[in-house]
Amino acid sequence: MVRLPLTPAEAERGQRLGALLRRARGERSMLETALDARVSPETLRKIESGRVATPAFPTVAAIADVLGLSLDEVWAEINQPEPGVEQSSIRRSAREWLAS
Repeated sequence: MVRLPLTPAEAERGQRLGALLRRARGERSMLETALDARVSPETLRKIESGRVATPAFPTVAAIADVLGLSLDEVWAEINQPEPGVEQSSIRRSAREWLAS
């Protein structure tokens, strides 16, 4: 399977997700957080650094749960609307993300 290049919006959303998870993790170790979420520390490191800008929904859900974040909080943080972007396209993106 060939993976399509990320759009600038997807890359930016990945950066926002990584920043949110780093902030929420605070002083907690990456290893402890990853193990509690049942993901590899390398996966968490890649998500936090933005190198994996579109992680699988179950992965994000598990990490968010461990960090005490609601998925609504995560979605609101990573999908700050850009000027001129219709809300319908944001809702469509949310459905696509949840379906993946």
